[in-house]
Amino acid sequence: MVIDNFLQALFVVGLASQGIMAANRGLWVNRLNHRNICASRRPHSSVAPSGTTSVHVIATVLTTYSESPTPTSRFVTSTVTSKPLTRTATLSNSRSEDSTSNTHASSSTASYTAVTPPPTTSSSSFIPNGIKAGIAGGDAYSYFKDHIGWWYDWTPNPSKPGNPIGVPMLWGGGTADSTDAARLAAFKKISAAPSYVLAYEEPDCPSGSGSAGMSVSSGVSGWESLIVPLGKKGSLMGSPSMCKQADETWLAQFRSKISTEWDFTAVHINKNNLEGVKKDIEHYWTTYKKPIWVTEFACVNAPLDKNGFVPCTDQREINDYINAIVPYLQTHQHVHAYAYSNGLGLGKIWPLMKGGSLSASGKAYLEAISRYH
Repeated sequence: MVIDNFLQALFVVGLASQGIMAANRGLWVNRLNHRNICASRRPHSSVAPSGTTSVHVIATVLTTYSESPTPTSRFVTSTVTSKPLTRTATLSNSRSEDSTSNTHASSSTASYTAVTPPPTTSSSSFIPNGIKAGIAGGDAYSYFKDHIGWWYDWTPNPSKPGNPIGVPMLWGGGTADSTDAARLAAFKKISAAPSYVLAYEEPDCPSGSGSAGMSVSSGVSGWESLIVPLGKKGSLMGSPSMCKQADETWLAQFRSKISTEWDFTAVHINKNNLEGVKKDIEHYWTTYKKPIWVTEFACVNAPLDKNGFVPCTDQREINDYINAIVPYLQTHQHVHAYAYSNGLGLGKIWPLMKGGSLSASGKAYLEAISRYH
């Protein structure tokens, strides 16, 4: 009888223990469901690399251990890309772990949500046709067209046959001279958005010497009414280019007053040595932190903002300058385009053409850029 009573007591205790365990499991499931609901509202922080297809996987992994009645749960966020697989895992305990590392998992549920990354402009978009080299001025175009990605001639409608992109320009405010007025009128007729557009030729220097000579307020007005609408249609907008190079102050004032900033900074470089070139590039990158287009470079012994504009006249000096600046600009991570200036006022040795054919300087530039394309 005593043994029977003892066995009955053990049976009752066993039932009670099972009831407690079942209750604990029910409580745990309720908590897990609550955590799942909260987790589904939590924003994802993982972002796939640009140019890949991003899929975020939220998986609840239930693990039951035979030695413990209390299972564990993990919320794992993985980033899966079309590139070689890398995963970024975020766990509920803030530790990083691959969801496949748990070999004790007995059951799992997963939901998949496709995430589209926000639109961005890739750095390659700032390199015209994937080729940095270009020319300012169209006189030598036929010699260079197979080796450049872009060109322009300071007008709103550059047009030449071939693959290089002709980049339109809003040269000035229409008040410098009759040519400026005609260019402004032609620019206003542009309706379709070009791939790239340039704004203002050296507005920080007086007009009459190849510069637009504009006040900041006049520049802001034209930018807002003529350049920004093209940007909204998809054009990448280039800033006004300064004649005072690293000593400029006009562009910073202009930037503080416009509603929409430019996409890339247009830079003019008139130097005769690489150290001067580096100084200009460094100024524009550290000040504005935008991709750089060197829309004009020339070999000049004394820039306009110092002691007068004195072009280089020694062919050896010019060749050395070309062979130094081209590799520097070509390999600089912040420079996305550059153009040899074939404009007026650069003396008799620098221009690309001489007597209807390439000059010695033109041949030096063609040879320098042909190493890259």
